[in-house]
Amino acid sequence: MTRHRFSTLALAAALAACTWSAQAQDKPVNLKMSSWVPAQHPLNPSLIAWAEDIKKASGGTITATLFPSEQLGKAFDHYDMARDGIADFAYINPGYQPGRFPIMAGASLPFLFSNAKGGSAAIDAWYRNYAAKEMKDVKYCFAFVHDPGTFHSRKKILLPTDIKGMKIRPATSTIGQMVTSLGGTNVQASAPESRDMLERGVADAITFPWGSIGLFGIDKVVNFHMDVPLYVTPFVWAMNKDKYDGMSPAQKKVIDDHCTSEWAEKVASPWADFEFAGRAKIAALPGHEVYKLTPEQLDAWRKAVAPGEAQWAEGVKKAGGDPKAAMDALKASLAKSGAAL
Repeated sequence: MTRHRFSTLALAAALAACTWSAQAQDKPVNLKMSSWVPAQHPLNPSLIAWAEDIKKASGGTITATLFPSEQLGKAFDHYDMARDGIADFAYINPGYQPGRFPIMAGASLPFLFSNAKGGSAAIDAWYRNYAAKEMKDVKYCFAFVHDPGTFHSRKKILLPTDIKGMKIRPATSTIGQMVTSLGGTNVQASAPESRDMLERGVADAITFPWGSIGLFGIDKVVNFHMDVPLYVTPFVWAMNKDKYDGMSPAQKKVIDDHCTSEWAEKVASPWADFEFAGRAKIAALPGHEVYKLTPEQLDAWRKAVAPGEAQWAEGVKKAGGDPKAAMDALKASLAKSGAAL
């Protein structure tokens, strides 16, 4: 063996020993991860796979347990759960708390996103510039979206004027503002509670992505489905700050390496495929009608919802933000990722 070859092997062995030594000194960390969607939801396996990769990268020093189905707390409470350490990582729908996250609310304005995969990379790259201020109580990991959702209802909705007098469960506060502006009434309910609201007649319609209609049993209580990419719901995967601060530098790096736009898209992709496939499944159900809008009807919707952006902008201004800069940046990020509508 040449001296050069021996030196190279010795150096590699020394580096490996240092890495092993560093990992051996790291204290074991177990993460409580909270997901409020049902155990069978396609997001959960993605979060588990994400955690398994963290375990591998940390040499086994960081492990995780996922608690689905609101086991650790209600869907509405997940931001505060991450803040307070009830969960170490929490799956957050910012739109469940109107006015609390004004910048992020812009991402659920109608007719922005064409798909969830590029859309997830786009929203994460965009929101990283705002998360430290808007979600300062937690350590932001990444943001993502579901595949575009639409109206699912007991009666056919063709024009914005059809919303007047209807009771609708909106996906986010931004969509709720749209419903109100069109003369409808908002019925607040988390996704797990929505079927019951519709079944009891408390709501006439819901905005929801396609695959989840069947997953949450909502296909049993609505049968008209508008075939248009109306909106997406932005979500955030966030960590308790104290849990992160208590980790070693090496462990922190592993977490940071898994809180990226690439991981946002990777985690969101199986769910995106599931929701996209839901359209065909719903269309095949007896008694269900999936209908498209005419160009004139679609144009009427675009005009009717346009004031919503101005309303959103006012909320951002009140919070000290620049709505034009934020929206321009979001649209540029969507275009770059091939997810603009």
